[in-house]
Amino acid sequence: MKIIKKISAILTSLLISMGAAQAETWNMALAYGASNFHSANATEFANAVTEKSGGKLTIKTHPGGSLFKGGAILRAVQTGQTQIGERFMSAHGKFDPLLEVDSIPFVAQTYSDAEKLYKASKPELVKGLDEKGLVFLYAVPWPAQGLYSKKAINSVSDLKGLKFRAYNSATIRIAELTGMKPTKLEAVAISQAFSTGMVESMITSPTTGKNSKIWENGVKYFYDIAAWFPKNMVVVNKKAWNKLDDSTKKLVMNQAAVAERKGWNLSKKGNVADKKALADAGMVVGKVNAALQSHFEKTGATMAKEWADRAGSRISQLSNSIPSKEDYFFQQLSNGDEIKIQGKCYDWIGKSITVQL
Repeated sequence: MKIIKKISAILTSLLISMGAAQAETWNMALAYGASNFHSANATEFANAVTEKSGGKLTIKTHPGGSLFKGGAILRAVQTGQTQIGERFMSAHGKFDPLLEVDSIPFVAQTYSDAEKLYKASKPELVKGLDEKGLVFLYAVPWPAQGLYSKKAINSVSDLKGLKFRAYNSATIRIAELTGMKPTKLEAVAISQAFSTGMVESMITSPTTGKNSKIWENGVKYFYDIAAWFPKNMVVVNKKAWNKLDDSTKKLVMNQAAVAERKGWNLSKKGNVADKKALADAGMVVGKVNAALQSHFEKTGATMAKEWADRAGSRISQLSNSIPSKEDYFFQQLSNGDEIKIQGKCYDWIGKSITVQL
């Protein structure tokens, strides 16, 4: 009888310890403040997983770079210093050049094209991260990137010598190619950099400008050039992921899909509302002139070629999915529009056709 009781006690102890082993706690590193839509969305994701997992997985969020600063998050997750984190994708082109695909200027200037580009690149992105010990969960874009400046930008010469805040290799390169002087800074340093005169211009989202109240630091102009739609991604340390049972993994992925859909919708709303907030604060919100837009697009074409050379075989599967200038042109047309044909097709010069969609 004593032996049976001992065996029973041992089995009970084993069952309890097995249950404890299945209960995991993840710390989620977030670079942006709690009120930022990326952080708020990630917090909802974490809370949903915690609630729905029945105690198997608890995710605690740490916004505002309180656990790790933005630039350190990806490495911290990869090395297991923390289990999960959100990071600005294109800041890590050296980690994998494909992470820069969403920051090639003027390749995707609408949410529709940004989504096409994401779907085309996602399989390779996921594969590349997996090979480096990371499990990809979801990605959400920032609103379209526009040009901020303390002074009016009316010509290419106005860009020369501008002290420019950069945040990744794309913004550094666009500054170099347009004659601006780049200084790389994380978002948390923007306000101080503008107030001290360290920088006087930048390319970033209307959301970042609104959140930092950029108008309080002498920035008067926002040019809606829609340069690109960069994304934040959420990744998990692979060893931490493999500790989860299959049902919990499925739950996490399902909630990640929910967070991604919601995040894209929040970004779209912010793309409109946050530009209005800039205007309401007294900033001049508008477009650059045709000459400047052409200059930026030529710069983007140069950068696209340079990126393709760096990315090599990593982009071979994307070539048919990246939207072209022709795609953009035809997307602007409506039924009944007339197009004047010009070029080397001599029989058509001076004539027009009527669009039927």
